[in-house]
Amino acid sequence: MLIGPQNLAENLRKVRARIAAAAAQCGRNADSITIVAASKSQPAAVIEAAARAGLEHFGESYLKEALEKIAAPAAIPVTWHFIGRLQANKTRPVAESFSWVHSVDRLRLAQRLSAQRPYHAPPLNVCIQVSLAAEPGKGGAAPADARALAAAVAELPRLKLRGLMCLPPEERLLERQRRWFAELRRIFDDLNAAGASLDTLSMGMSGDLEAAVLEGATLVRIGTALFGPRPPA
Repeated sequence: MLIGPQNLAENLRKVRARIAAAAAQCGRNADSITIVAASKSQPAAVIEAAARAGLEHFGESYLKEALEKIAAPAAIPVTWHFIGRLQANKTRPVAESFSWVHSVDRLRLAQRLSAQRPYHAPPLNVCIQVSLAAEPGKGGAAPADARALAAAVAELPRLKLRGLMCLPPEERLLERQRRWFAELRRIFDDLNAAGASLDTLSMGMSGDLEAAVLEGATLVRIGTALFGPRPPA
C-alpha cells in the first residue's frame, strides 16, 4: 500500500522537527541540514508526492530502478543523489544522470565518473565514502587513505569534491552513534586543515539522525521515517 500524501507530509514534519531539535541542542541552524529522501523501492508516484510535500533531494541505491524514476515525467524537478555502492562498470549512467554521488571509495571510480560526465552538465558533486569499522559488505576507503584519495579526486576536471560519507555500524545508544560520526567529522576537519575545501558531511539515517546532526551532518539520508517500512522486493 502506497503512503498517502497526508501521511507523507506529516512524516516530513516530524523529521524536520527532529532535525530542528538536534540542531538547537548544539547551536546549529536547522536550515544548514538537507534531507536526502532515501527513496529506494519507492515508486515514482510516491516520489512525486514527496516532491509536492516539499522534498527536493532524493537518494537512490539501485541503478536500474533509479534510472527508470529519473526518466519518468515529473511536474516538479528534483535533485538525484546516488547513495548506493557503485561498481566500476556502471559509472557511465551514474555520471550522466545524477547530480551527486556519495559512495566514491577508490580513485578508479572517480576517474571513470570524471571521464564520463557529459560536458554540457555541471561538474558532478561527489563525496568520498569512508569505512569507519571495516565491515564486510560495506564499501568505503580506509580512514588512513582518505587524504590521498581526496587530493587525487579534487584534481579531476569533471568532478567537484564536496565532502565525506559514512555508513557506520548500527548502534542503539546515542553516545555510541555519536562516536562514529565524530570520527568522520575528525577526518573531515583534518582534510580541511590540510587544504581541502570540503563543505559536506553525508551521515545519519532515520534511526540516528540526531547523533549525526549533533556531530555536524549537512546531508541526512532518510528513508523509513519518511516512507515507512520499505516495501518487499
